Amino acid sequence: MSATKTLEAFKNYPLHVDLKGRKYQIRQLQATDGEAIMKFASNLPPHDLLYMRRDITTEAGVNRWLTGVNEERIHSVLAENAEGDMVGYSTIHQDDLEWTQHVADLRVTVSSTERGSGLGRLLIREAFNIALSLDVRRVTASMTTDQVASRNLFQELGFKNEALLKDHVRDREGQLHDLLIMACDVETFLATRQA
Repeated sequence: MSATKTLEAFKNYPLHVDLKGRKYQIRQLQATDGEAIMKFASNLPPHDLLYMRRDITTEAGVNRWLTGVNEERIHSVLAENAEGDMVGYSTIHQDDLEWTQHVADLRVTVSSTERGSGLGRLLIREAFNIALSLDVRRVTASMTTDQVASRNLFQELGFKNEALLKDHVRDREGQLHDLLIMACDVETFLATRQA
């Protein structure tokens, strides 16, 4: 990934938005945000942590995320509330395989106190803007099948079910959950958003 594309992807940040009377700042994730990430993760319901690529409740998991950001494989924005607390993020993750550079994985998480404000939808939109700057053409999202609100939001935005992986996720109590993979072409998302 070129530094020029990364700079282009984040040129419009920080953003200041008002959603349903709540003020947020959306900005690029920085190497110094590790502590804020762990604080944010510690307040998430355990089920929200199931589908994450890494355990962001631990320093090691956060460090792997920040390493990916530093290596320009992971492109993240975070949302802060009016008090400056992290209340959500979205991430575009590209792997190192040359034949899949046009595909990225989208991750978005919003604290339970901010759900229903439109923040998740905004963070998804911002992730797609970043993906477009990075020449990503297809975006995937993964979630457990019982995350109905997330599934509905992604479907509204043009995502379609691509795969169901049986018993693919194990929670902290050892229970197995199915993992749903959804996907959307960037052009389809942009057309849906403009409509």
